[in-house]
Amino acid sequence: MTDTPAVQSVETEDEYIHVRFRDPNEFDTIRTPDWAANAAQDVSSGAEVRTGKREDSDDWVVQSVLIKKQAGEEKARDEAKRILEKIES
Repeated sequence: MTDTPAVQSVETEDEYIHVRFRDPNEFDTIRTPDWAANAAQDVSSGAEVRTGKREDSDDWVVQSVLIKKQAGEEKARDEAKRILEKIES
């Protein structure tokens, strides 16, 4: 297990606050799987998780977490970190 990545950026877009942990250019494929959103619901209702798979790996890791905009950026950052730790631990 690798160390938990730090937040790279936090951007508010449309109805979500996009908390990015890894550069999307690192990945061959990025998806928003239902299982990850289901895991995130315990932390933040309506959250979505984008996972990525690198070309040389079979592992999927969290690329970014989208938190509903009304949470605010500070809370979104904290909730996204908790979701990342929950999924990748």
